[in-house]
Amino acid sequence: MEMQGTPGDRWWLQIGNIEYRSRDTMNVNAYAVELENVSLVRNGARILDDISIRIGITESVAVIGPNGSGKTSLMRLLKGDVRPYTNDGTICRLFGEDRWNIFDLRNRMGVVSGELQSRFGGNMTAGAAILSGFFRTADVYRDHVITPEMLTAAADAAARTGIHDKMDRTMSKLSLGEMRRVMIARALVPDPGMLLLDEPMAGLDIIMKKQFRDMLDSLIDNRMSIIMITHDLEDIPLGVRRVIMMKDGRIYADGKKEQLLNNDTVSGLFSYPVDVAENSGTYHARP
Repeated sequence: MEMQGTPGDRWWLQIGNIEYRSRDTMNVNAYAVELENVSLVRNGARILDDISIRIGITESVAVIGPNGSGKTSLMRLLKGDVRPYTNDGTICRLFGEDRWNIFDLRNRMGVVSGELQSRFGGNMTAGAAILSGFFRTADVYRDHVITPEMLTAAADAAARTGIHDKMDRTMSKLSLGEMRRVMIARALVPDPGMLLLDEPMAGLDIIMKKQFRDMLDSLIDNRMSIIMITHDLEDIPLGVRRVIMMKDGRIYADGKKEQLLNNDTVSGLFSYPVDVAENSGTYHARP
């Protein structure tokens, strides 16, 4: 991240390959996500109900909640896949835009999900999967031109995610955790300022989860912002300090994780008695 300007001057903030400019006084708290009174309706039922959230472009956030709480629907909204039900009080902006081109949005917000990962496999190499992130495709095809700069960016993304020694290995021979790292590296190659991660540690064992948290913390320390969707408190990296809790399609609580990740609040979120424990900044919940 690089910023120039002084208070009262025109300023610009650059995160990844995206510049944010303003003629107003310097304010680094510009929003990546602005939702105000947003609802999603499917088959006549509200699956998101009057959601209001603001997430800064330099902020990392965990969205947590039980199954069916609306997390996946919120992810689809943040990905730009769906548009909300609108009324006079509705605001739905991503990176300051009311309308967006999905390809431009992917340059600003890299996406990793289980659904996306399922498209990659077989004899495709990890390196090819990472390079496909430049083209928003599920492989590198004959008409794609790979430049030296792309190869350098792919190698850098692989190094940042700890998958650099697996570039020539086929996806079918990678472990689940290695495949997830490839998908994150793929999301990084366009040099976005933010990653949107849907259950990034689902199915990983406790050692792999620790390694994943360390990797995500390294990205956050290097100015990458993260929005992660999860139902497991243990998944939340140290660098993610804000938690948004969802229940029944609504915001149940929103604040600092130290204030919200406790027995009473988490038990209310899951509608079941839960014991929450913290160990060196990592939280665990047990019924």
